[in-house]
Amino acid sequence: MSTLRFQAIKESLNRPVVEVQEAERRSAIFGKNVFNEAAMRQYITKESFNSVIDAIENGSKIDRGVADQISTGMKEWAIAKGATHYTHWFQPLTGSTAEKHDAFFETTGGGGVLEKFGGGQLVQQEPDASSFPNGGIRNTFEARGYTAWDPTSPAFIYGTTLCIPTVFVAYTGEALDNKTPLLRALQSVDHAATAVAKYFDKNVTKVNPTLGWEQEYFLIDKALAKSRPDINLAGRTLLGHASAKGQQLDDHYFGSIPTRVLNYMRDLENECMLLGIPVKTRHNEVAPNQFELAPIFEEANLAVDHNSLLMDVMNKVADRHNFKVLLHEKPFAGINGSGKHNNWSLATNTGVNLLSPGSTPMKNLQFLTFFINTIAAVNKYEELLRSAIASASNDHRLGANEAPPAIISVFIGSQLTAVLDELEKLKNGKLSPEAKTDLKLNVVGKIPEILLDNTDRNRTSPFAFTGNKFEFRAVGSTANCAKPMTVLNAIMAKQLIEFKADVDALIKDKAMKKDDAIFNVLKLYIKESKRIRFEGDGYGEAWEKEAAKRKLSNNKTTPEALEAQVSKKTISLYEELGIMSKVEIEARHEIEVEEYAMRIQIEGRVLGDIARNHVIPTGIHYQNILIENVQGLKDIYGKDFKKYAGEQMELIESISGHIAKINKGITDMINERKKANKMEDAEERAFAYCDKVKPYFDEIRYHCDKLELLVDDEIWPLTKYRELLFTH
Repeated sequence: MSTLRFQAIKESLNRPVVEVQEAERRSAIFGKNVFNEAAMRQYITKESFNSVIDAIENGSKIDRGVADQISTGMKEWAIAKGATHYTHWFQPLTGSTAEKHDAFFETTGGGGVLEKFGGGQLVQQEPDASSFPNGGIRNTFEARGYTAWDPTSPAFIYGTTLCIPTVFVAYTGEALDNKTPLLRALQSVDHAATAVAKYFDKNVTKVNPTLGWEQEYFLIDKALAKSRPDINLAGRTLLGHASAKGQQLDDHYFGSIPTRVLNYMRDLENECMLLGIPVKTRHNEVAPNQFELAPIFEEANLAVDHNSLLMDVMNKVADRHNFKVLLHEKPFAGINGSGKHNNWSLATNTGVNLLSPGSTPMKNLQFLTFFINTIAAVNKYEELLRSAIASASNDHRLGANEAPPAIISVFIGSQLTAVLDELEKLKNGKLSPEAKTDLKLNVVGKIPEILLDNTDRNRTSPFAFTGNKFEFRAVGSTANCAKPMTVLNAIMAKQLIEFKADVDALIKDKAMKKDDAIFNVLKLYIKESKRIRFEGDGYGEAWEKEAAKRKLSNNKTTPEALEAQVSKKTISLYEELGIMSKVEIEARHEIEVEEYAMRIQIEGRVLGDIARNHVIPTGIHYQNILIENVQGLKDIYGKDFKKYAGEQMELIESISGHIAKINKGITDMINERKKANKMEDAEERAFAYCDKVKPYFDEIRYHCDKLELLVDDEIWPLTKYRELLFTH
């Protein structure tokens, strides 16, 4: 066994458990490190407090003088909690978070010192941050980058730093982050949904999209992870033969959580409580060493911020427990990968979930309105929704045996399908009193009972209705939720605007009553969006053929999927709603195709390095041992040695064959990489890496994994799957 592998296994097996004690109730520590309403009431004036609340609820601007008052209170609160620095915390187009710390410490002209943090430093800063991806929006030498305070997401203290959630924009106003388009999309759907909700309740003045994410992840011992160059550099194993025991017994799923892992979870949850992240659920997932945590639903912008923060906190807490968190969608071949299901709904300021039926026919008609419009929105923009979850890492997961396929479809269950079928049978025009009574009693009125007993589930569906929300299951575990949430809320806003226009036209032009107009429009949408609804097995070849007949897209790779981001349809959608300009859209597309190519490039280089510098030399070393053995047998048995050395000779030949194919595969892969690297067009380069470079990965891996089975375990250099997955 290689020294590195041996030491890693020894270190992991002798690892002491870090005990975590929970001294206080979670309700007592929740939000302790958050500048929330309770903290604001204590540290800022009533005028300042009302100004912040007004900004959160109505989007109003905060006066500069008030900002000075807020910053003073925020500084005093932070210093009282041990903070020494502050930072504008933002989400650049890398998909992760960014921060630049500045000390409160300042010197005065007379040689004195003080703690300073003014309204100007709170509201806006110029971190420059010129090296972040920008897609050509800004040049390093001529354009500034600004961060601006987002008061809808409260400031928090992490470590000794006051973190202020902000947007990140160019000097010319274009968004350079994931948060800005999200905020614009949330505002659009708020206005559109509020206008429609007023059909049913005039008291509704605001609609908030809500999000509940489910974060799946793997926990690997840190020493074992360090022994694998591919895990360190690519976030996943690029080679490695499957363990004899994997997940086939389903004995890990919902099983007893290992003590060391449970201590990590407790520590993580304590940190989350202090930061106001309302994590609630934890459990073992299907694959060995795979786990999940999920929070209580929150307003979408805050939920996105909390998930971005969580991923950072997960890594830092893991380090304390000598773990490595793997968030990659498919870190191990042959077992389940990790997703981040996005559970989405719409909630009014009156406390009503618009995707939940109620106790009256009118409330159920409201439910049907938003339910059917969601399906219609997905039907019209399924390609854009697919592009929102596209990444090099998620390509490995989509369509595997635990994740939905790349074909976007909507699952609603057989009982709700029957309801929509009944509504589709309605005759156009005004409803007779008898028809309306029958409809309300026998169709709309029974919806709560249907949902109460609705146990239909379809794990192969990428977008499923699950009782009082839609679950976007295709989102990958590494994703920033802002991207899929921006798309989903944008297409919903567009759809609801069209719906209201259609209903109002029938009321005005056809002199229809409101209910009649709503039913007529919903019937039309049910018919138009029927193609997107699918209740069967999403993995089967039959569904691919059926989806093609329905003219649904099947973009299996990221470069294919990303093309929808720059279509005329998408540009028109975003520009009409004021979410992104054409410049911002095209910049994001360029960034994402460039990132795809770079990730595949990195993986190719790492794979080539491991295969040539670790696997092949080990194969040759073992081959030499076998040759010596054969030579010894020849010396003993003379001409009859083949009778005793036949298997060894076959093994030598087999090893030679695999080594030759690995070498050829690496050479061919490098040649294709060189060709791709010469391409100036970013999209063309991404397709080249996808279609010409990436296919060699599986071929090279196949022969490396075969060598792993042939070579003596004592000299194999890489930590094996059985060690990575069954040590904790």
